[in-house]
Amino acid sequence: MNIIGLLAQLFAIALALFLAPLLTGWVNQCRAWLQSRTAPPLLQPYYMLHKLFNKDVVLAHGASSLFRFAPFIVFGCMVLACAIVPTLSTDLPFAPAADTIALVGVFGLARIFIALAAMDVGTSFGSLGGRREMLIGFLAEPALLMVIFTTALISQSTSVATIVETLAQREFAIYPSLAFAGVAFTFVSFAENARVPVDNPATHLELTMIHEAMILEYSGRHLALLEWAASLKLYAYSCLGLALFFPWGIPNGDSFPALLAAIPLLVFKLAIGGSLLAIIETVNAKMRIFRAPEYLGTAFLLAVLGLLVRLLLETRV
Repeated sequence: MNIIGLLAQLFAIALALFLAPLLTGWVNQCRAWLQSRTAPPLLQPYYMLHKLFNKDVVLAHGASSLFRFAPFIVFGCMVLACAIVPTLSTDLPFAPAADTIALVGVFGLARIFIALAAMDVGTSFGSLGGRREMLIGFLAEPALLMVIFTTALISQSTSVATIVETLAQREFAIYPSLAFAGVAFTFVSFAENARVPVDNPATHLELTMIHEAMILEYSGRHLALLEWAASLKLYAYSCLGLALFFPWGIPNGDSFPALLAAIPLLVFKLAIGGSLLAIIETVNAKMRIFRAPEYLGTAFLLAVLGLLVRLLLETRV
């Protein structure tokens, strides 16, 4: 690992830490505009993080060390996920570790710790949110794996960097398998990031919330880390979708001029994706939690259809 590559990797991580709250603020602004409401400032997530980091931590009675360390573990997992997803280059030091199956494992590890921490203090809302989170993860991970296998068949590799290089260097073509996989990935992304129609990040209604129910007992820097981790997760999923389905514009080198040149295109893609996310959330209503299995079952079915189309039709062309 050379020093230039290490600095480039650190730069990509720092960019993710900076852009993740900005992406959340952009989505919130677009939602407010579409709903004819006064939009919050674009930098509102930064103001919230600054306020929370300067507040004292109040721990619940009976909270164990797991409850205290879980925010740091979840935040670290999300930073690692953003580091191994190629956003600015496919030739960074973490590129060999950018295996999509390992990436699913990183997301799963964060889910386990936040669910255990939610149940650690013994509140009814925390336990309810933790059980719902594990239900969503249990249904979403198989669909996400099927999406990954579909793209892996095209590039003959489960490495995100290899998938990006393979698809970006090919002539532009419409793959029906990728169309099915893309829709399935969109379904999974909404569920995994606690967005409408599976969850609503803007509500605290006890009977419907999932993610918010797990973090009700947190405060101060612990809550700031969890909110930052949620933004990083949205950023990681957005960049993973861009890498799998819109890989054009991601350079192969690790030189700083190439990395800097890739930033405007990345920001443009994220802005378009955030706008589409806000539009989809605005035109949809939140579904009942009991319909989540049907929703994610549809995502799994679409992903399997994409896999079958790739195996049975596209490989013969």
